[in-house]
Amino acid sequence: MLFHTRKWVKPEDLNPNSTLFGGKLLAWIDEELALYSIIQLQNSRIVTKHMSEINFRSSARKGDIVEIGIDVVKFGKTSITLACEVRNIMTRETIITIDSITMVSLDENGKSQVHGKTEISVVKD
Repeated sequence: MLFHTRKWVKPEDLNPNSTLFGGKLLAWIDEELALYSIIQLQNSRIVTKHMSEINFRSSARKGDIVEIGIDVVKFGKTSITLACEVRNIMTRETIITIDSITMVSLDENGKSQVHGKTEISVVKD
């Protein structure tokens, strides 16, 4: 799994228990998955179609640094399926795992679009 992004847990990211709010973490994950998919599929019109079970395993506190990891599970005709793990760099614990997230490539009319990709690639300047 490649860990692409780090986030610093700030006071505005906390829930009433003074731990990282799950909704904030899911927003960070969704944004990271969208950015990754846009780069891989070379299309800025990407939507999240499905997330499998979300397994919260531990948490983070104010001042902790978390990192978001992504693996490609498979390429579909109009989609890319990813797996995600977020871990707390400070405690070395896994915070959350999601085994399957499907991101879909859209055309200019908002309909799913065949992307033609079959493997991970890097978009060159």
